[in-house]
Amino acid sequence: MTTLKDLKGTTIQFLDADPTPGIAGWASGGNMNTARYALAGTGTQTAALGTGGRTPSYTAVTESYNGSSWTEVNDLNTARGYLAMSGTYTAALAFGGVTPPSSALTETWNGSSWTEVNDLNTARNEHAGFGTNTAALSVSGYAGGMVNVVESWNGSSWTEIAENNTARGDLGGAGTTTNGVVFGGYTPTITAVTELWNGSAWTEVNDLNTARKALGSAGIYTAAIGFGGEAPSKTGKTEIWDGTNWTEVGDLSSARSYLAGAGSSTSALGFAGTTGSLVTSTEEFTQPPSSESKLIEGQMWFNSSSSALKGYGTAAGIPATTWSSGASINSARNQGGAAGTVNTAALFFAGIEPPSVSPRYSKKTEKYDGSSWTEVNDMNTGRQGLAGDGSQTSAFAAGGDTPPNSGEAETWNGTSWTTVAEINTARRFTAGNGNNTNALIAGGYSTTYVANVETWDGSAWSETTDLNTARGYNGMVGPGATDSLCITGEPTPRNLVEKWDGTSWTEVAEINTARAQGGAAGQDTSSALYFGGEPGAGTQTEFWNGSSWTEVSDLGTGRTAVSGAGSAVSAFATAGGSSPGAATEEWTTTSAVATVTTS
Repeated sequence: MTTLKDLKGTTIQFLDADPTPGIAGWASGGNMNTARYALAGTGTQTAALGTGGRTPSYTAVTESYNGSSWTEVNDLNTARGYLAMSGTYTAALAFGGVTPPSSALTETWNGSSWTEVNDLNTARNEHAGFGTNTAALSVSGYAGGMVNVVESWNGSSWTEIAENNTARGDLGGAGTTTNGVVFGGYTPTITAVTELWNGSAWTEVNDLNTARKALGSAGIYTAAIGFGGEAPSKTGKTEIWDGTNWTEVGDLSSARSYLAGAGSSTSALGFAGTTGSLVTSTEEFTQPPSSESKLIEGQMWFNSSSSALKGYGTAAGIPATTWSSGASINSARNQGGAAGTVNTAALFFAGIEPPSVSPRYSKKTEKYDGSSWTEVNDMNTGRQGLAGDGSQTSAFAAGGDTPPNSGEAETWNGTSWTTVAEINTARRFTAGNGNNTNALIAGGYSTTYVANVETWDGSAWSETTDLNTARGYNGMVGPGATDSLCITGEPTPRNLVEKWDGTSWTEVAEINTARAQGGAAGQDTSSALYFGGEPGAGTQTEFWNGSSWTEVSDLGTGRTAVSGAGSAVSAFATAGGSSPGAATEEWTTTSAVATVTTS
């Protein structure tokens, strides 16, 4: 065990209270009166205006927000969606949109009513807008095709000025007529491109972390926020721009697109939009002031009030997080293999496809970057119920049902699959962990459930000590051949867990809910997750801390035959279900404070 004196060069602060988390996040606000999407917003978190949109018909409804509730006020003169807006809740400008067709109409708001003024020069929709009601900018958009037209409003008329570099629609933007930033959108491919405006020219700068369109936005050119959108699935991801880089912060509580935004990068408002259904919900974003004492990953301090040494990190204590929606795989399947050490760099392969697909036993491989799945090179042999694990650049697959039971094994090098030496016992519904040079598989079904265990050294499979209890449909976590955990299994869903130390298997604390055909994630045997499974379409997620299991937040979608990988702090679950599914969910653990035990 590491001792305190070994932490050379580390300063331990003495504090009378724990530092504040300093975590930016979203909280619920008051609901709008009219559910809609493709609307526009402006103002602040406590004094905002939302107007237009689709219900799904085009609407002119305008609502005002006072920090707790929305009130309907006078309508726009012309109903429209996909419009842009600038200004405050008492002095605003609404311009462009779809009536249909694309519109150049501009209206000003004086706090009580709308008045039509001079039109844009180029009728368009899905554009970005920001500024005030007397000095605004309209950037890019759709006008029969994507355009990079930029127009400036001086309080009475629009003037075309320097074009931005990337023509696009459904983009976000923030700033003034002399200093602005635009980001995201589609070209028609979804983009992460960010551009800065200095009053005379546009310059491409660092991209968003997650490419997306139809997002909400607010702020100024050196401190902007982008949230929600489609990447291509609906997302709740939120990013803060500091004038140089984008940083991911806490997600919206509901993934959605075509929502409106208002406020600043530290005090923003996101409202309405579509989650698949039209919503009225409002969320308020708050980022603690920079003057607060912030917690930093890996930080340690001594709390003199409680006489305790404390630390802060993602692995501190029971994970306090929930599953969030990710992008769906391209081909719905179940009983596939999964690999990945984090939920932003994953691999999903093989499995069985719906009855309408031929052949059903899939060779397909898909790669995940945290926002979308991309089909890459196929496996050599289609199969289901196989063992698989590793990373996006170093994975293995072994056994499965081709049909019949298979002994075939393949390794993945980040680009393609290579057939390698077969396992000694052909079987299906087995599980494994490791990578393409160091792996272990355990259990499965041949003509009956088996306890066989084999290790892989990069060239050959070797039989080693059997599990204590024969089973299949089990889960496996750990780094490979010398340290593993075998979780649950069939026949009859079990709560049995066994730990491998490289020589023998030992029964350890049972999981709380007996089940099988769930997903597992964990890079070592001191922290892991097990989720979903049968009987029924399970949603339960349990966390292993090296000695016991604790129930944590459920999956959003209950399913059996689910695949997963990653770690206890960054995991993913994908596919599965009695009818092959495509949904992906992401588990990202929030850092926490924990007391540190020393010796």
